[in-house]
Amino acid sequence: MKKELLIIFLMSFVFSVSAQSVDPLRTKDAEAQDAWVDSIIKNMTIDEKIGQLFMLQAYSNKDKKHEDFITDMITKYHIGNLIFMQGTPQKQAVLNNKYQALSKVPLLIGFDGEWGLDMRLKNTYRFPWNMTLGAIRNDSLVKQFGERLGVHCKRLGIHVNFAPVVDINTNPENPIIGNRSFGESKENVTQKAIAFTQGMQSKGVLANAKHFPGHGDTATDSHHTLPVLDFDMARLDSIELYPYKKIFDARIASVMTAHLSIPSLESNPTLPTSLSKNVVTTLLQERLGFLGLIITDGLNMKGAANYATSAEINLAAIQAGNDLLLIPHDVSGTVNLIKKAIELKTLTVERLEFSVRKILKAKYWAGLNNYKPVVLENLDEDLNTINDELLHRELVKNSLTVVKNIHNDIPLRNLEKRKIAYVNLGDDPGDVFVNMLQNYTKVDVISDKNLDRIINKLKPYNLVIVGFHKSNKNPWKSYKFTNKELVWLQEIAREKNIILDVFASPYSLLQVKTFTNIDGIIVSYQNSKLAQELSAQLIFGAFSAKGKLPVSIKKDFNEGYGLVTSNLSRFEYSIPEDVHLSSIKLAAIDKVADTILKEKMAPGFQVLVARKGKIVFNKSYGYHTDEKKIKVKNSDVYDLASLTKILASLPLIMKAEEDQKIPLTASLRDILPSFGNSNKDTVTVKEILAHIGRLKAWIPFYKATQDSVTGENSPKFYRKKKTSVYKIKVAENLYIKQSYKDSIYKYIKEADQRKRKGYKYSDLGYYLFKEVLEKKYEKPLNTLVDEEFYQSLGANRTTYLPLKKFPKSQIVPSEKDDYFRNQLLIGNVHDMGAAMLGGVAGHAGLFANANDVAKIMQMYLQKGFYGGERYLKAETIDKFNHRYYSDKKDRRGLGFDKPQLNPKVKATCGCVSDESFGHSGFTGTYTWADPKSEIVYVFLSNRTYPSMTNNGLVKTNMRTKIQQIIQDAIID
Repeated sequence: MKKELLIIFLMSFVFSVSAQSVDPLRTKDAEAQDAWVDSIIKNMTIDEKIGQLFMLQAYSNKDKKHEDFITDMITKYHIGNLIFMQGTPQKQAVLNNKYQALSKVPLLIGFDGEWGLDMRLKNTYRFPWNMTLGAIRNDSLVKQFGERLGVHCKRLGIHVNFAPVVDINTNPENPIIGNRSFGESKENVTQKAIAFTQGMQSKGVLANAKHFPGHGDTATDSHHTLPVLDFDMARLDSIELYPYKKIFDARIASVMTAHLSIPSLESNPTLPTSLSKNVVTTLLQERLGFLGLIITDGLNMKGAANYATSAEINLAAIQAGNDLLLIPHDVSGTVNLIKKAIELKTLTVERLEFSVRKILKAKYWAGLNNYKPVVLENLDEDLNTINDELLHRELVKNSLTVVKNIHNDIPLRNLEKRKIAYVNLGDDPGDVFVNMLQNYTKVDVISDKNLDRIINKLKPYNLVIVGFHKSNKNPWKSYKFTNKELVWLQEIAREKNIILDVFASPYSLLQVKTFTNIDGIIVSYQNSKLAQELSAQLIFGAFSAKGKLPVSIKKDFNEGYGLVTSNLSRFEYSIPEDVHLSSIKLAAIDKVADTILKEKMAPGFQVLVARKGKIVFNKSYGYHTDEKKIKVKNSDVYDLASLTKILASLPLIMKAEEDQKIPLTASLRDILPSFGNSNKDTVTVKEILAHIGRLKAWIPFYKATQDSVTGENSPKFYRKKKTSVYKIKVAENLYIKQSYKDSIYKYIKEADQRKRKGYKYSDLGYYLFKEVLEKKYEKPLNTLVDEEFYQSLGANRTTYLPLKKFPKSQIVPSEKDDYFRNQLLIGNVHDMGAAMLGGVAGHAGLFANANDVAKIMQMYLQKGFYGGERYLKAETIDKFNHRYYSDKKDRRGLGFDKPQLNPKVKATCGCVSDESFGHSGFTGTYTWADPKSEIVYVFLSNRTYPSMTNNGLVKTNMRTKIQQIIQDAIID
């Protein structure tokens, strides 16, 4: 007895806080609330009052026997509250409505949804765990999370969500809290908990602070045993109880009492804190002044269930000061025992009604005075919205934490100097992570069961990204490295420059003995799809790292530590609504795609849409050919045809203009002296780029090498095998005489100029630009553009001569040629003139996928800047993206195509700004960028398959119809 008095005295001394001045359950219309509560309680029998104390488990994935049991509990024992467990939202909604209809007083519905309804229900949204949220330093995002979860709960008829967890997780070995905690800092945990609470309660759903008085420093799981916290009063007051004091001031509506043994609070070591009057009444209600609803933790948990019989435990919980019994066993026995206690005056009716009144107030607070059944229509859609996805992205982006960056490799710059490998550790392959990394540049996956072989395979690489991936199924899954993985990590780090990306609890880093050789470390917290995608984007500088560690890692990295990294203005990969485009409207692209495929306008194609620096639609349709053997993938490369002009030649011409090697005012004879005495000698670079230099549209050079009667390729010019004389590869088993290149330029030089002045699109000038560029820079065109642009842009899927780089299975065929090369053209350029130059030309020859085309167009859109590098001056972009001859009815800029001046011409949809620019290609390719809308659009196809006479795609303007859909999808 003396010991108990001492405990109470110490508690009174330590916890000198004023009582909570505001009842969190009291509504603005308090008089109406009191009247409603009074009207119900005065008509209740003692059995009905006792029934309000119970919150039973209800499942939506069990059989009729379980449903009958719940029905019986409601009708026979007047159960006032349910907590729904596993199942589906549709079935839960049906059962909710059924059970509510049976109850005389509306049921208070509880739910355990710490990271979303997904914690219990299938087909619902999953947000990040608290440990992930603890890394965020923008608490308004956590408040938004609370709001979204409140909306979900309200939609499903849930009135109290048992969240947030406010435990301070100071014990890394805690088996039950861990990832469920916001971290080890009492301030950070408290701020996050308050933000979450304010968000969720603003939507009319009661929040619940758990697990009082603090479960963060336990070494055992209260589901299985009674954990012991052997701390003195001062420690409990400064750490465990800190968040409760603050969150009570923020008017949290309810608290969950934990099953713990805390000798400094309760002298009986076998009595759980949830059943202790010293804890629930003296400490929680009297000393801390909490006036809200007090709910036990699950009374089926061994931490409580081992104490006594179920009925005795339930009675003890009420006598201790709890209002609601969560998941009680033996309801009938408990009812009888409570009645007996009232008879014996060990429990008064006033005490019973005190809790019943609070429960009814909570029901009024949650809107149950105006109960309405859950609407079943569109339920799944309402619980999985675009807004949830957008918020989830922001939460993950803001959580990603860089804790080491010794060489400033995060974000990765100078991609032309990188040879990158990926090595996987953990129990998940990290495919999502790797696929996203490969959107930025070439990343090779290196794997083997033997460490020595791994080390040997890694020799050619100068950077290794190590992904540690652990199960994301639930927060209790093991997050630890195996001993083998720890050895591999250190050995790889000893040999190579590495970035370690941890897709697991930050506590996993506690196992790493030394970080000396690990150059970069990112903590991504979870192995979710979104965490993998966004972490890869962070590595390449699509956005900055902002997260801070919510826990400390030994003495190496303190809680609250995290480096801020640079945003390099590389593409981010997101969803349409993130850039104010409508997913629903963009879905109309699929209908156009169906028409293209059905009408055989092309066997397959890629469509990409980016806005505001974010790729939000990147989809492949159909197959490589009409044989439908190989489906088109986003990584497959297409023959770009005339897109080569603006994606290869033009950036080099712009660079040469900046370098004063090719001035726009220069004449052809100035830059190519061999044309000095030709009829083209005074044509300027500017005129050629604007297609106003009176050059012929094209010359069918190949026809001059064929028999005029049979149409067959003349043996004078061709051989089937490469020789010292016939060494320019035209196609498979077809080589042209080396000297014929001179003939091509001779034909161009001697060709008549068009008599009619004005605009006429021509390929011929780009044959000449190739010659000029190669002479000025003393490198082949393909090497030059690759070194100057593609390598550093990370455009590793963009190349001339793709057969030297990619397997045929990744190259889309362009045509079944029966007029020149007499074969299926796959990896060999479709354009005849470019083919006769060996596949590398200024006007054609480039192959790429839509993702890479978009990178180059985005670089233009960003005025010559991309990936942290300046490729071209902003004024250079503006100079070339300008019409100089519109008075001559020429819509073109310099190299760039521009929107039509004549409405009858369908160069664009007619819906883009005059500042926009792009180009189209003969094989069915198209790309366009608009500085005003900030949209980049790419369409790649092989409409020339099986024959270039297949003109349906062009005649029906399908490419610009898709452009119109994109424009119409803007929801700014």
